[in-house]
Amino acid sequence: MNFSTPTLDLIKNNIKNTQVVNSDQVLYNRIKESGNSKEQLKKAAEEFESIFITKMLHEMDKTVDKTGSLFGEKSQYVDTFKSIVYQQIGHDLASNPRTTFGLADQIYKQMEKYVGN
Repeated sequence: MNFSTPTLDLIKNNIKNTQVVNSDQVLYNRIKESGNSKEQLKKAAEEFESIFITKMLHEMDKTVDKTGSLFGEKSQYVDTFKSIVYQQIGHDLASNPRTTFGLADQIYKQMEKYVGN
């Protein structure tokens, strides 16, 4: 079986979309299983801060000169590795009360009045 480049690109995009859907579903389940409405709001605000930090790290990485560095060569594997690391760092920073940016707390305080028990 011979696949053309456009076909391979389509397959790769479908795999990426599936991964996004799966990670979104995992995130949704994590929030939904966290308890009552206020606990869900707190978890959703924390996850939002985690995503924000992860995106910020990705954007910051684009500004760094990587010439001659360990991760200087552009490859799918390095990008995947960095993505996983940034995601974990974002989650760790957002979930730790000593390292949080405070975004989740502000979101929770502003939205709490709209959520019942």
